[in-house]
Amino acid sequence: MCIEILPASRESFAELSSIPISFEVRSILRVRVVKGGLGGVLLKEEPVARPYVKDYDALDGEGPTRWLRRFNTANWTVMIARQARRAMGGAVLVMASPDIYMLKGRNDLAILWDLRVRPESRGQGIGVALFRRAVQLAKDKGIAQMSVETQNVNVPACKFYRKQGCSLGEIGRFQYISNPSTAHEVMLV
Repeated sequence: MCIEILPASRESFAELSSIPISFEVRSILRVRVVKGGLGGVLLKEEPVARPYVKDYDALDGEGPTRWLRRFNTANWTVMIARQARRAMGGAVLVMASPDIYMLKGRNDLAILWDLRVRPESRGQGIGVALFRRAVQLAKDKGIAQMSVETQNVNVPACKFYRKQGCSLGEIGRFQYISNPSTAHEVMLV
């Protein structure tokens, strides 16, 4: 497998958007606060009553081809994992982008903005290779910390990031409350 490193452009984002990011939600990580949060926070995996498909690209204003209009992508890097010239997976690493709130104004922090693998190729190491490449790119740029956001409805992603050595640093219980379609979700960073 070859991982190609590309600047953020109409072409690289179009290719990235050709890789589906949707997944089936079969369980969630239920968040329970203990003693109003002073006793800690517990996450427990629970099955959902009715499984459903979540597609991040289908949300308003989301999806790679729309990011060029929404953000200054000058310091964004696109990675495309190829097998026999076909894009099997992709990732986006964001650094030094003042308009991205998750960077918190820090120049030593990077964000793994997007990581996707074709559904038929998941579980074959493509996501691991992209994640490791993103970590290496960040280190090469002198980045001290990399952050990634997902949600409690994306249990496979949570487990994947844990296997890569990530630890939970932030829980945003009300982060998505203003959007009715995602108000029930919890941000996990």
